[in-house]
Amino acid sequence: MKTLRLILGDQLNYKHSWYRNDDQSIYYFIAEMRQETDYVVHHIQKVTAFFEAMREFSAWLKSRKKQIIYYQLQDKQNQQDLSKNIKNLIENYGFEKFEYQLPDEYRLDHQLKTLCTKLKIDFETYDTEHFLTKREDLTEFFKGKKSLLMESFYRHMRKKHKILIIGDETPEGGKWNYDQTNRKKWKKNIKIPHQYQFRKSVSATFNRIVKSGIKTLGKIDPEHFPWPINRKDSLKMLHHFCKYLLPHFGDYQDAMDPKEVYLFHSRLSFSLNSKMLNPLEVIEAVIGQWECNKEVIHINQVEGFIRQILGWREYMRGIYWREMPHYRKQNKLQNSKPLPAFYWDADTDMNCLHQTIKNSLQHAYAHHIQRLMITGNFALLTQTNPDQVEAWYLGIYIDAIEWVEMPNTRGMSQYADGGLVATKPYISSGAYINKMSNYCSECRYNVKERIGNDACPFNSLYWNFLLKKRSHFNKNPRMAMMLSLLNKLTFSEKKDIQNHADRFIKSLQID
Repeated sequence: MKTLRLILGDQLNYKHSWYRNDDQSIYYFIAEMRQETDYVVHHIQKVTAFFEAMREFSAWLKSRKKQIIYYQLQDKQNQQDLSKNIKNLIENYGFEKFEYQLPDEYRLDHQLKTLCTKLKIDFETYDTEHFLTKREDLTEFFKGKKSLLMESFYRHMRKKHKILIIGDETPEGGKWNYDQTNRKKWKKNIKIPHQYQFRKSVSATFNRIVKSGIKTLGKIDPEHFPWPINRKDSLKMLHHFCKYLLPHFGDYQDAMDPKEVYLFHSRLSFSLNSKMLNPLEVIEAVIGQWECNKEVIHINQVEGFIRQILGWREYMRGIYWREMPHYRKQNKLQNSKPLPAFYWDADTDMNCLHQTIKNSLQHAYAHHIQRLMITGNFALLTQTNPDQVEAWYLGIYIDAIEWVEMPNTRGMSQYADGGLVATKPYISSGAYINKMSNYCSECRYNVKERIGNDACPFNSLYWNFLLKKRSHFNKNPRMAMMLSLLNKLTFSEKKDIQNHADRFIKSLQID
């Protein structure tokens, strides 16, 4: 039966069972489309990375004697719309069956389901064979439970997959979670190994994107592209992380420094989210490295990394499918301010924001604490519309795909879901930023001052946020200490804080 199989840009799974079949009546379709480049403004490195990875995957399939239909942006037959392209291919090639792997984004899932209801040929769906859970597993796990606590799900996953487990239920090292030991500030006393850089030329793809008139953000050096674009490169980066970065990853996974973009982070998220790497093989590689080097790699380095993949990554995907499609409209705090203009050019004198955004624009990357406690924290404290925050995060980071970006932004970062994901809003004054980073010593603002021209803006914004939104948190036990400290402020102090914060927020809206 002549069959058309669709491969989306984030379904580049080299190990998928599809490719064990040598049937020449099966055609694989991969397409660069404006539908995917234009629904949000993406970083130029993100668009380039996906197109390069898709091209490499297509070449790999061809090397295995597969029938490939690949549409580049400028191809005349490319309708720039997934549904239109598939309909045309079915008509022009005479396909008798259509098959696709389940998308990880709701909009594509809905689009393909709608398309299939209109097809006059048979169709079939397949799993992507990537995640360690099914879409509905998290919903089933939390059925009847009062809260969606990630730690409970994480422990369940550890037991289910026998990862860092002794016997049936005993956690390796005696603890389930070593987060308390993973919050060290990097004081430059530990040398950071060089990051693995590929420095490949992607000029042809870059020029194709530019000529097509796609609107992008950020910067790129098309002659020295640093990201992995195939499985071979992804495995090299995984090996580099395990050998050189893992020994200190856990200790400094929350640390921030203006001159160190990556510190000890793996930079594997693009390879994982495009499915060039499988999460289980990454976990097994990390555990294997630890088991062979326990004298230099402490378990907190390993557990902190595995928690992000086995726990948080799978948890966020489960939340996404549990809550969509209404989740994208959640704004429980009713925040409505516009995203400050400096998020697009890093033109701010707040050093932590300047450095984080500058690096994001230059590298399409920031690690989780920079996203959560610098750019996300500031957006929440300034009461920014979560729709705008979400669009920015979805566009600027190379690993940002809606299933992982939306619950992280709307739930964890902006508390727009009212506490479904996060048990409290992740907000802080300048004190936390100073504790975990090396930004404040080089900033023009004084991190210890609350109001005044030289005061760190995070300080007044923090207390102002609590004053403005306290009705949302009065019954939240995890906010009790914060609100207790707020109550100790005098009426005059509260008034000064609000006036100072209001003036600052208004200044952000001036072009």
